[in-house]
Amino acid sequence: MALKDGHGGRALAALVLGGIFLGCSPILVRLSYIGPIATAFWRLALAMLPLVALFIRHSRTGDAGRLPERTSEHLTAALPGIFLAGDLATWHISLHMTSVTNSTLLANMAPIFVTLASWLFLRHRISGAFLAGLALSIAGVVVLNGGTLSTVADSHLHGDAVALGAAAFYAGYFIMLSRARARFSTSVVMLWSTIAAAICVLPMALVFEPAFVPHLLAGWLILLGLGWLVHAGGQGLITFSLAWLPATFSSLTLLIQPVVAAVLARLVLGEPLGVSQIAGGSIVIAGILLARRTA
Repeated sequence: MALKDGHGGRALAALVLGGIFLGCSPILVRLSYIGPIATAFWRLALAMLPLVALFIRHSRTGDAGRLPERTSEHLTAALPGIFLAGDLATWHISLHMTSVTNSTLLANMAPIFVTLASWLFLRHRISGAFLAGLALSIAGVVVLNGGTLSTVADSHLHGDAVALGAAAFYAGYFIMLSRARARFSTSVVMLWSTIAAAICVLPMALVFEPAFVPHLLAGWLILLGLGWLVHAGGQGLITFSLAWLPATFSSLTLLIQPVVAAVLARLVLGEPLGVSQIAGGSIVIAGILLARRTA
């Protein structure tokens, strides 16, 4: 499995930076003044402001590339958003049902699903060295979170199960995003998929959330951080990188998200960060480097 030709170094830098931005997401969701599904909607809705501005700018300069024309092409560009809607709704809910570390750990098991789907359905060849890097990174995430997979409390089981469901949605998002990015530009895919995700999340938020709109400025600032920094910035960088990086490797590299989340959880929420967390973060990075050398 080889990295796609062209801009591999720049794409890898964008992918890593996007993963760092996404690592801020669980902290902001926990701090949100409204419910998890409503937070997911505003995260998407507010992200449309910079995404529309980017699309208009790229359209004027010709960087937007070819636009979807047929129904099937619109669906290709929008389909990642349907999976993203499922991912955001389930993950945001899990963050209120279990700890940040548990939720982030399980939601970032997406590389397992991406690798299996790529092998079973897309007939991508997976090398033994890549699988070793995958296993090493996942082991590092478990160590990072103090071995929570084997010591999880009964009261967190439902939240952990919801987070694992988010990982399956996230895997589908990654695969569909990679396919869409092969045909359309970053600005097109981000705008089409974000609109689709917001449309899917809105009914759930209106039905299930008692508080849909934050009443304090601090609440809006948190939502702006999620929309502009995490979604438009983080997801936008990841979408850009997928034109040159395989989905299997890209999803593995995003395991840096739990590393970032663990550090921020310690600083902002007071969750512990000890020897196991530091060792786990080092193992994650080692696994990423191993997979990077063989990708």
